[in-house]
Amino acid sequence: MLREKLATMLLAASLGTLGSVGIAHADSTVTVLLSDTGASATMASGMGMASSGAKMNMASFSVKATPQRIKAGKVTFKVTNTSKDTIHEMILSPVKDPKKPLPYDTANGKVNEDKAGHLGEVSELPVGKSGELTLTLKPGTYVLYCNIPGHFDGGMWTMVTVS
Repeated sequence: MLREKLATMLLAASLGTLGSVGIAHADSTVTVLLSDTGASATMASGMGMASSGAKMNMASFSVKATPQRIKAGKVTFKVTNTSKDTIHEMILSPVKDPKKPLPYDTANGKVNEDKAGHLGEVSELPVGKSGELTLTLKPGTYVLYCNIPGHFDGGMWTMVTVS
């Protein structure tokens, strides 16, 4: 009798644990590479988000995110600066309308992070260094960008979709 009771308790505990694992959502990881054409290269401009006529293949800077479509929930951005000679950072902001530009301060060559809705960042990464940012994201479109002066306008941004 005691053996049957113990077996029933173990089974119930086991099923409870398995049930909670079954409903958990898998976390997402996004690999982000920050790069540029080199400090000696001519810096392109007018490559900011929603810039009319921007030829992104001519951009001096880039942010590559893999994958670009992720599930809502806990997301970790693993960011690496692959540049040979330039410090970069990655900032995450929500995008309400991908056809509208982010609030850009031309005088300082930077996005106004507060107005853009800055959600988090991996601060200035030296060449070859990495960092991480983990957030819980709701469905929507988000932009990843470097906000070191001139980098965003030089094409250093990309979008990810959370569903």
